[in-house]
Amino acid sequence: MTDTHQSCLPVGKMPELRVMPMPADANVHGDVFGGWIMAQVDIAGSLPAVRRANGRVATIAVNSFLFKQPVFVGDLLSFYAEVVKVGNTSITVNVEVYAERNRLQAETVKVTEATLTYVATDEQRKPRPIPPLSTLTGQPG
Repeated sequence: MTDTHQSCLPVGKMPELRVMPMPADANVHGDVFGGWIMAQVDIAGSLPAVRRANGRVATIAVNSFLFKQPVFVGDLLSFYAEVVKVGNTSITVNVEVYAERNRLQAETVKVTEATLTYVATDEQRKPRPIPPLSTLTGQPG
């Protein structure tokens, strides 16, 4: 298993989402519920999927989900999401989550990593084709 501790957030990447869990998101011991983290990961992963699909998407699979470290109330979580595969109607996204703990001491820990698949949908919520990249960028394609 690789070391999850590092001194800073990933360099050169912008998080899709940043959020701080509150007491209502945790058990009586201050450990944040896994389901709450999963919901935030789904939101973060959907953002680049929506951009790539140029419209509505729906989650169709959680391919993998690994809780590497616990998350505590007061951690500042940063969710990094990257499209890793585009099919005819589906988009697969990797999401990594980092927690900034004891922010005065600047401890950063990778707490979660996941891979999710989304399907592009039309107004009737039926699968639709993913547009070619060239139509999204305005470049000839």
